[in-house]
Amino acid sequence: MDHRIEHDTMGEVRVPQERYYGAQTQRSLENFPIGTEKMPREVILAFACLKKGAALANRKLGVLPSEKADAIARVCDEILAGGLSQEFPLSVWQTGSGTHTNMNVNEVIARRAGEISGLVIHPNDDVNRSQSSNDTFPSAMNIAAVAIVEDRVLPALDELTFAIEALSEKYKNVIKIGRTHLQDAVPLTLGQEMSGWYSMLKTARGMIVSALGPLRELALGGTAVGTGLNAPEGFDVLAAEEISAVSGKRFVTAGNKFHALTAKDSFVFAHGAMKALAADLMKIANDIRWLSSGPRCGIGEIRIPENEPGSSIMPGKVNPTQCEAVTMVAVQVMGNDAAIGFAASQGNFELNVFMPVLICDFLQSARLLADVMVSFSRRCVSGITPVYERIAENLSGSLMLVTALNPVIGYEKAALVAKRAHEKGITLRDACKELGFLTPERFDEIVRPERMIGKP
Repeated sequence: MDHRIEHDTMGEVRVPQERYYGAQTQRSLENFPIGTEKMPREVILAFACLKKGAALANRKLGVLPSEKADAIARVCDEILAGGLSQEFPLSVWQTGSGTHTNMNVNEVIARRAGEISGLVIHPNDDVNRSQSSNDTFPSAMNIAAVAIVEDRVLPALDELTFAIEALSEKYKNVIKIGRTHLQDAVPLTLGQEMSGWYSMLKTARGMIVSALGPLRELALGGTAVGTGLNAPEGFDVLAAEEISAVSGKRFVTAGNKFHALTAKDSFVFAHGAMKALAADLMKIANDIRWLSSGPRCGIGEIRIPENEPGSSIMPGKVNPTQCEAVTMVAVQVMGNDAAIGFAASQGNFELNVFMPVLICDFLQSARLLADVMVSFSRRCVSGITPVYERIAENLSGSLMLVTALNPVIGYEKAALVAKRAHEKGITLRDACKELGFLTPERFDEIVRPERMIGKP
């Protein structure tokens, strides 16, 4: 492989000839051969938005020549269009400030911009003008987080929510037995049960949207420690406006840059909302696989799509694999939440130095949630159908229909009816007759499941 000699403030470095990146990127590659996790593509795209916005702001403020700003902006557009993807090879497990990735982006943009413009463009003096890694990396984190939530998580959540809402409406009159503590309870409709799932997702959406507000506040303009040293007056506000225009997302400058550099509470809050969604998805997926369990020896009140064989040894077995994928994603999100919370607590003095792992885990959670909700909606939820015979059998055989007798014969006598029916394997109707509490005709007037469900 051919190499060229690059230099930085520590001396000379051999860099592969075909690469646009320079000495600091190469040093990071050599010094951090750790793991397989690379800086997420979403972060690189966020940096492209940021560097373009910063260049345009610097041009307007008169601290960067128009020719250089235009060349930098052109390269950023190239990155945003999917180009130069091989130029960003750094590990997540690098400096906790993300400095290596900031310089990786600076070096690539500088060299490519010089190539297309014929100008000498410096990675620090031009591409990084008015900036520090300490304010660019947290700002890129925010840009990436807002983008993935708005572009992927919320649309996927909406698709699943609408699918469940449609089922809830379709089956609003299918009366079934309810369950609490995994034991029989009083009746409700299948639509009512599903409306609970729908409401969970709607509520989770509201929490996620509300959590985006703090993420829209950018640290950019705080430079090294929050004071804004070497950034011209007004750069922070103008850069946030330019980044908003480039990204199509709304961003503002953070009111307190010291907070913005050292605290990552906005990520704890936002990921907590995604964890709440994960908890809801875990519950919904578990309900579906319980209700579809069987097909003969389980609850078996609903059918789910049969997507693939479920066993390498048991012919004809079909498993709730989409539900299992959902629950595994939920577990991963909950694990990521623990890592994010701890990472966010480590903002020592003027800078948090756990940022790469924090954003990596946040983006993984968002990616997984988006993917699994779309898959779950299309390959499981949309194909759910009731097993009417099984629903009717379970409903008629439930002892908890006795609850309707409470206002008529009292709780204690109703309990005796349920116990007699269970011990002797007879119906509640016959037990009530044996005990002399009610005639069969009176029992039939009182115990009417359709009157026990409130509003469907």
